[in-house]
Amino acid sequence: MRSKLVLKIFLLYLACCGFFSCAQNGQWKLVWQDEFNYQGEPDAGKWSVVVKPPRWVNQEAQAYVDRKDNLRVENGHLIIQARGSHDKGYTSARLDTFLNGKWTYGRIEVRAKLPAGRGTWPAIFMLPTENINSVYGWPSSGEIDIMEHVGHNPGTVQASVHCSEYNHLQGTQKFGTFYIEDPFNEFHVYAVEWYPDRLDFFVDKNKYFTFRNEMNGWKTWPFYKDFYLILNLAIGGSWGGAQGIDDSIFPTQMIIDYVRVYQADPEKFSLNFSERGTKN
Repeated sequence: MRSKLVLKIFLLYLACCGFFSCAQNGQWKLVWQDEFNYQGEPDAGKWSVVVKPPRWVNQEAQAYVDRKDNLRVENGHLIIQARGSHDKGYTSARLDTFLNGKWTYGRIEVRAKLPAGRGTWPAIFMLPTENINSVYGWPSSGEIDIMEHVGHNPGTVQASVHCSEYNHLQGTQKFGTFYIEDPFNEFHVYAVEWYPDRLDFFVDKNKYFTFRNEMNGWKTWPFYKDFYLILNLAIGGSWGGAQGIDDSIFPTQMIIDYVRVYQADPEKFSLNFSERGTKN
């Protein structure tokens, strides 16, 4: 009970000091970005490329590889390209900021075009750099899904969170959906604004889902520590492959125009955020 009271007082203090209004009025400071205004491989000072076999996670059909055919920067964009067929196998790419970018609170936004076609499963999401209490892994330590899209439900994107109490394994996952007329040929901005009391999810300027801190411990709110960003294009898998894979769509691409991370401008607002009150 005391920890809940401490957190409630802390959040009220933040609001009174202006953190929320400061951030929501656009007074963010850009702290990390990749505009992809270069050619060749993704910037190794910002991104790590993940190499994994098929079925490594979520029963996805593709191998994650580090090849130019699957991952490159050209014409001002990051290209994540899936290739292959049932006979020859599928390849795609996944990259993250684990070594070079991790944040607690702020606005994370990615401007992207999504791949079309049954069997595709692109995602923009965040995972924690450390487990809760150095023990509890997924889902207890949290996951922030900024955007997911499955090709068998074209145009509908989803934002969601995973934690100990709320996750799809238990059927308790918290999520919101938003329909986009054309996410395949037009760029859209997929974003999360992460505050100590909530996570707000956006497509362009449309806020369509909020997950609130219930202030009763890490089982419902592990989002008080550093998370890193992941971009990937999966093929098939437990959700993406629910209606099979259409081999006629390959090669297919997820095209990313930029990635930007903002935090509250310390010149306008300064406070040492604390995790006090978030643990049971």
